Amino acid sequence: MPLSVERKKTRQIHVGDIPIGGNAPVAVQSMTNTDTRDVSATVHQIEQLSNAGCEIVRLAIPDEEAVTAFREIKKKVTTPLIADIHFDHRLALGALSAGADGLRINPGNIGSRRAVEKVVNAASDVEAPIRIGVNAGSLHKEILSKYGGPTPEAMVASAMEHVQILESLDFDLIKISLKSSNVINTINAYELLSQEVDYPLHLGVTEAGTLISGTVKSAIGIGYLLAEGIGDTFRVSLTRDPVEEIKVAYEILRSLDLRSRGPEIISCPTCGRCEIDLFSLVEEVERAVSDIKASPKIAIMGCVVNGPGEAKEADVGVAGGRGQGILFRKGEIIKKIPEDQLAEVLISEVRRLVA
Repeated sequence: MPLSVERKKTRQIHVGDIPIGGNAPVAVQSMTNTDTRDVSATVHQIEQLSNAGCEIVRLAIPDEEAVTAFREIKKKVTTPLIADIHFDHRLALGALSAGADGLRINPGNIGSRRAVEKVVNAASDVEAPIRIGVNAGSLHKEILSKYGGPTPEAMVASAMEHVQILESLDFDLIKISLKSSNVINTINAYELLSQEVDYPLHLGVTEAGTLISGTVKSAIGIGYLLAEGIGDTFRVSLTRDPVEEIKVAYEILRSLDLRSRGPEIISCPTCGRCEIDLFSLVEEVERAVSDIKASPKIAIMGCVVNGPGEAKEADVGVAGGRGQGILFRKGEIIKKIPEDQLAEVLISEVRRLVA
């Protein structure tokens, strides 16, 4: 039987106008890697992320200059923005005053109890949620000593300590993340935490790596948890242009039949029967349809013998042969096409399909 994901229902919060948790769709996030103090570069990257389908963007706020820039950035974009704060509660207060739609903090390193109270009161006044972000690499010494290292149990214990701080201040606009570069530890930590709380969970595998290794780690870690029904929002972390994170995120969601955005390209890996430059053909078509938000299935196959049959569920596709190819829909051959026109005809057919 096909996989059907039954998601755990969590409390619902809002980051700007984006609902997180409850029955809301799993939301896709990313983080800018520009210098936040460079307003124009950061605004440009936020716009690129939004165009790719990113629904919430997080910005690092390392100092007061970044807070000032954040205020200007917020005026120029419509995407909800989260301020990422460490160590200095005054930066959190400044970001909220500048219009932050949410905070990512670690209540244990933001300052004294009084400092935490100030941040929580300010967030409560503007109904800005706070994400408790626990990273395996930054657990405090007492937790590490008690649990013998950055284990899943240690990560959950740290998260619960911070939850209790916020709850003691009557604040419940909370979401939680437990990130580790170890995929198995990440999965186990979220499974444990999901049994303890009904706050929405932000998924991620931190420091996941380059495009290939980071995609694999994220697909396994995030995908596994989503398949279990755990997770309300997530970020794919890649050492890459963050727009690539959004592409990977939607492919993870598509593979679990949770959400889809943009065309799904089905293409064969090629073999000795392939007699056209399939790699270039796929890349050309992928670039040309990248602006489409609808989700038709497009097949690009290297063999006219098996191509239509292997991709018979595709809405439209081409299969190449020596000097020519065929256009097919739902496995039915429509017409023959010269090889040098395959990309043009397929792109035109896709645009006609989604018009």
